[in-house]
Amino acid sequence: MSTREESVLARVALTWLAEPGTRSVHRMVDVLGPVDTLDLLLDGGAPQEALRESVAARSGAGDARSVAAEALGNIDRLGARIVIPGDEDWPATVEELRRLHLPDAHRRVDLETAPPLCFWVRGPWPLAEALERSVAVVGARAATSYGIHIATDLGYGLADRGWTVVSGGAFGIDAAAHRGALNANGLTVAVLACGVDRPYPMGNAALFDRIADTGLLVSEWPPGAEPLRPRFLIRNRVIAAGTRGTVLVEAAARSGATQTTRRAIGLNRPAMVVPGPVTSAMSVGAHELLREQPTARLVTGLDQVLEEVGRIGELAPVPRGPDRPTDLLDDDARAIVEAMPRRGTVDVDALAARAGLAVRTVLRKLSTLEELALVVRRADGYLLAARPGRSGPAEQPER
Repeated sequence: MSTREESVLARVALTWLAEPGTRSVHRMVDVLGPVDTLDLLLDGGAPQEALRESVAARSGAGDARSVAAEALGNIDRLGARIVIPGDEDWPATVEELRRLHLPDAHRRVDLETAPPLCFWVRGPWPLAEALERSVAVVGARAATSYGIHIATDLGYGLADRGWTVVSGGAFGIDAAAHRGALNANGLTVAVLACGVDRPYPMGNAALFDRIADTGLLVSEWPPGAEPLRPRFLIRNRVIAAGTRGTVLVEAAARSGATQTTRRAIGLNRPAMVVPGPVTSAMSVGAHELLREQPTARLVTGLDQVLEEVGRIGELAPVPRGPDRPTDLLDDDARAIVEAMPRRGTVDVDALAARAGLAVRTVLRKLSTLEELALVVRRADGYLLAARPGRSGPAEQPER
């Protein structure tokens, strides 16, 4: 067995013995290497009692090396592959999880946020390449039609601009983002909380098959691993760390999607939130995150997302209303237009009084306004020109 093969087997066994993200295991691997770490844990040498108990409990269900070997023996049949640190395909950005320390953390999923030991991957793309230029789009499972619409548009737009769309494959916002990317013939990655051979939820089986054909299914857990509830929260740190930024589209008051966004904030990655109706329960978590997190940015569309994650100077256009004929006028010319009566004509003297300008100024500006087809001269004075296709005046004044 080669050195890499020994390392792969040990890493798979360690992930089976202790849930991914366990910091003490990661530190031991850094110091001892995966093979010696596995030997030490199986000999009862874990540094913490909780870890010793976890290893003992898992070992009671089987031999870790045998479990890992069996999983690896099925890798070709599953159409999967293993990626480990040091491989050319390893996404370096996930190593930044070493420095992730969340404020007020007390739950295990908030404390145990170490980098992965390995990834199981299904799909044709190199993992590092797929994640190099990627954005996470996450949100509520019980999404509204508004949220589905926004997530689909973002997924499509990002993929159409050459970005990889990353999400968790769940119902609602996740699935909408994946489908949007697929509809644009773009690349999408689903990061799973179970084995790559049993994507969850099963209701998205057809979607997962499409992703595996053209994108990637990724998991830290070996094939056959069940989608236990805590694993979704453990998985979220990879979505945050593996991407350039995270967009939250709808989230209830207590949502795993907001947890993903908080991890992005903890890693100093762009964290973006799409606002929703204040009357919707699916907007509560998103709006609260905007209130609590000063670095979270409100975004309302693709251009603003790209401004946050793209190159410096790649700015979104400033939203504005339709162009008006008077937009390019100077203050005097605009004052004259606004002083014109809505109906009928007005002579120059009366217009000068209404606009508060000298007669000579009014005469000079009226010539310009005639050239711009904003006013019309008549024998008895001037009147506003009609808008094309309408009988009314060209411009209503702003009040």
